[in-house]
Amino acid sequence: MSETYPVLPLRDIVVFPHMIVPLFVGRDKSVAALESAMTADKSIFLVSQLDPGEDDPDRDDLYDLGVVASVLQLLKLPDGTVRVLVEGRQRATLKSLSRQDGHLVAEVETIDSAEVEGAEVQALMRSVIEQFENYAKLNRKLPAETAVQLGQIEEASKLSDAVAANIAVKVADKQALLAELDPSKRLEMAYAFMEGELGVLQVEKKIRSRVKRQMEKTQREYYLNEQLKAIQRELGNEGEEGGGDELAELARKIDRIKLSKEAKGKAQSELKKLRGMAPMSAEATVSRNYLDVLLGLPWGKKSKLKHDIAEAQRILDEDHYGLEKVKDRIVEYLAVQARTNKLKGPILCLVGPPGVGKTSLGRSIARATGREFVRQSLGGVRDEAEIRGHRRTYIGSLPGKIVSNLKKAGTSNPLFLLDEIDKLGQDFRGDPASALLEVLDPEQNSKFQDHYLEVDYDLSDVMFVTTANSLNLPQPLLDRMEIIRLEGYTEDEKVEIAKRHLLPKQIESHGLKEGEFALTEEGLRALIRHYTREAGVRTLEREIAKVARKALRQILEGKAQSVVVTADNLGDFVGVRKFRHGISEDEDQIGAVTGLAWTEVGGELLTIEAVTVPGKGQIRTTGKLGEVMQESVQAAFSFVKARAPSLGVKPSLFARKDIHVHLPEGAVPKDGPSAGIGMVTAILSTLTGIPVRRDVAMTGEVTLRGRVLPIGGLKEKLLAALRGGIAKVLIPAENEKDLADIPANIREGLEIVPVSHVDEVLTHALVAPVAPIEWTEADELAALPRGEIAPAVDERGGAAVRH
Repeated sequence: MSETYPVLPLRDIVVFPHMIVPLFVGRDKSVAALESAMTADKSIFLVSQLDPGEDDPDRDDLYDLGVVASVLQLLKLPDGTVRVLVEGRQRATLKSLSRQDGHLVAEVETIDSAEVEGAEVQALMRSVIEQFENYAKLNRKLPAETAVQLGQIEEASKLSDAVAANIAVKVADKQALLAELDPSKRLEMAYAFMEGELGVLQVEKKIRSRVKRQMEKTQREYYLNEQLKAIQRELGNEGEEGGGDELAELARKIDRIKLSKEAKGKAQSELKKLRGMAPMSAEATVSRNYLDVLLGLPWGKKSKLKHDIAEAQRILDEDHYGLEKVKDRIVEYLAVQARTNKLKGPILCLVGPPGVGKTSLGRSIARATGREFVRQSLGGVRDEAEIRGHRRTYIGSLPGKIVSNLKKAGTSNPLFLLDEIDKLGQDFRGDPASALLEVLDPEQNSKFQDHYLEVDYDLSDVMFVTTANSLNLPQPLLDRMEIIRLEGYTEDEKVEIAKRHLLPKQIESHGLKEGEFALTEEGLRALIRHYTREAGVRTLEREIAKVARKALRQILEGKAQSVVVTADNLGDFVGVRKFRHGISEDEDQIGAVTGLAWTEVGGELLTIEAVTVPGKGQIRTTGKLGEVMQESVQAAFSFVKARAPSLGVKPSLFARKDIHVHLPEGAVPKDGPSAGIGMVTAILSTLTGIPVRRDVAMTGEVTLRGRVLPIGGLKEKLLAALRGGIAKVLIPAENEKDLADIPANIREGLEIVPVSHVDEVLTHALVAPVAPIEWTEADELAALPRGEIAPAVDERGGAAVRH
């Protein structure tokens, strides 16, 4: 029999006949269907959706079988949703679906419930009720009285529907139970579903009981531990030493390690506090970490030092070519240490440009002395706590780098390399350079105190070596160190370093076999001259690596069996030449002087240019000059003006000419007074028109009286001159004593002329000597433009005359 009812599509639920179910309805079409049902006979067709996420289901989205139900109660909530209580009446099959007045209307055919009887059905019903009771006991979500209520149902159809409604299975499985019209088969299906659910519920129960037992065990152990501690406190901690717990282990360590008296007292005090704390408290963790750091330090542990001076010299020579002065100082240091068996002496500070081997020299010293090697880079460190540690009152406090690295080294006499000490920063957190004062003072560091440790630690056995690119350091810190300068390498030294160290290293790292790759000495010299311009050898190593890479590629591509790189084919591997080797200028020029400059990366040739332009005797400077260099230009200009007639310059020239001094590479900042004699030569050359020799370079500060004062960085400047193909170098006479430290091949490759006055400079630098001129007051008056007042009065003391 076909009937028409409003349709209410259901999500994630299946309603069975004779079951009263509350529903929350939010969709407008569903609310309209309910309102339509209320206005008629309160009957509505309930059918489940295949896809619960579908908001506007049509015929294909609904199951074929549903339930005709009665609406018992309807309540509209303030948020627009409707709470409705429905009671399923009868199964019905969906025939067709249509839309009417904003809701779905279904034509359904009701299905009468079949009744079955007999002993087999009764037995099945009893089994299902018994199984449901077991299921209800394990499933906590079901009320206890549900099983009792089901036991009172005598009809197989109603019982199967009631059981199906109360078991927790998937919607598809519930729909299958609804679609099964035979009550006995429905009971069997429900029994099977409960059997599967019971297995899962029993496993869940086991897991719950196991977790509960574990929690009870943990709580019991904690309670017993607390009782044990209380008993031990009452017994005066007797018997604890025999236990294997953490505190007993710490106590044994304190007795075993050779702590200082102060440190032992502090450790025992901290251990006593730790015993009185709850093990899981934050304070206990802080104390435990403190004891770990304190007991982890190498108290009294020393590595056996080597005292063989000849072996130390051999190791240093093997690792580094050249650097004789540095090696001598290190071997002397070791000789004193070997005789006195005590490390007393200043801290070594290796100062030099990048790439000359400062850091690797520190590693070699450690190898030569038999010490453990510890390196700490100080570049960018700007917090004082990085050196001295944090106080333990801070969360996450740590000891400083000195203590941390000593713990890592495992001995109290390592070689500690403080790398890049000139790169220390400074901000509101403190000044780490000041914190190093105590560390690097041999008279004080026997009682170094880290803020974290709060006990004195002896650093006097640690051999500290520092490295820096420049001496831009606080004076008190400099005062504690012995400065050993590592100047740049000469071309010959670079060739030897490349042959002994760089080439074998790159051949090995690129996997080249013996006989596959060779770089001739001429090729190596060409690489140094035309592709690098540096004090160290880092760029040279990169260029060698580039050559090795390209050679390896040729071999792997089958273009060659072996590659030999010479000066002729070097360009095929490293490209066009980057630098010009030889004379800085092609010809003698007026107003162009080759000066010598010192930079942190070595010496450089510095061209000084001067020209005269129409003006009123002013001087202009360009080239990003610093304040000191600008003052040096002013001093040079004043000297030339003061000595103008004797230098062959008419003083009247200054009244109508301006001088412009420029230093090329205008983006590079330049400062310092050592270009003074170069400035004088350039200004005088442009005023007299006498060219400057292109093969002469000079360095020296000039005074207003023409004296030449000494300068620094002499070796780097001479190296730059040698690299640039300069023949003659003018240096201040007071720097002549420094030539003893200059390698012989530099002295032989250059004509070095000490000068003490500008007159000597001009003799060597200018192509032709200057011709002094006679210049009188009459000449001065004659040179004045008309209308100007003469600068002097007449002999009778009268007023100045007008020309």
